[in-house]
Amino acid sequence: MKSSNKKPVAAVVVTYNRRELLLNNIGCLLRQTFGKYLDIIIIDNASTDGTAEALKEYADNGSIIYINTGANLGGAGGFHFGMKYAAENGYKYVWVMDDDCFPQPDTLEELCRFGKKLKGRFGFLSSKVVWKDGSICKMNVQKETKWKRLKDFDKPARVQYASFVSLFMRTDIIKRLGLPYKEFFIWSDDWEYTRRISRRTKCYYVPSSVVHHFSKANVGADIVSADAGALGRFEYLYRNDVVLYRQDGFDGFMYLMIRDAAHIMRILLKSGNKKEKIALILRSTLKGIKFKPAISYIERQE
Repeated sequence: MKSSNKKPVAAVVVTYNRRELLLNNIGCLLRQTFGKYLDIIIIDNASTDGTAEALKEYADNGSIIYINTGANLGGAGGFHFGMKYAAENGYKYVWVMDDDCFPQPDTLEELCRFGKKLKGRFGFLSSKVVWKDGSICKMNVQKETKWKRLKDFDKPARVQYASFVSLFMRTDIIKRLGLPYKEFFIWSDDWEYTRRISRRTKCYYVPSSVVHHFSKANVGADIVSADAGALGRFEYLYRNDVVLYRQDGFDGFMYLMIRDAAHIMRILLKSGNKKEKIALILRSTLKGIKFKPAISYIERQE
């Protein structure tokens, strides 16, 4: 690999008040077999748990590049910030992940090898994501289409949607298609962004590239089982999903209507706080119809 930068790959890790998980993540990144090709960029959304102090030695000795955003920008804002930094600083590839993502030593190597077989003709590559116990992490299952989730995790596959838990991209794609919507704050920024890419170029799931995702539980986002204290976060999901599926026109609209109707039916049959949850879906969907964030692009460097 060659790049105008010292190293061609930037690992962009977004963190907020999860110091111990982040330290484990950094340890995994420092043990990469392709570490000589890698710069580690930590985007800290103004953590207050001593993250900055814990990373000072790493930053001082050049093991990482530490950037404090000065405010909690949310996951979406953090990835927007980090990907913009990587693109503007001459990296050829960007590898994004959360702070509770623990790559295996050869995770990056396998992504690079797969990309080389494709002769660089890909939009993004997505790793196999397993939970703490080695089972497939349900919240990070890629989708072959909006209607079809990936089921065979042992073979490479074309995919349209993937999470930001170990996503590998060419920087020229970022420059051409713009950055994730920072206005999303949380949820669906990764689905929207990967679909934005896959609508224009081929993208792949890479089973030989494996990461562990140490989320609290192996469940996806599900309003049906969510308790009252967690409902506020779903405002973002249903609002942002309107923007996500809007880019697929009528097919996307039909999917969203069928999906939301199915969620409402499950709430009626299985959930508590029925009125509150149904009102949230309807209210947030209406907000999404009016929600039209603009894509931010990397300014051209002369």
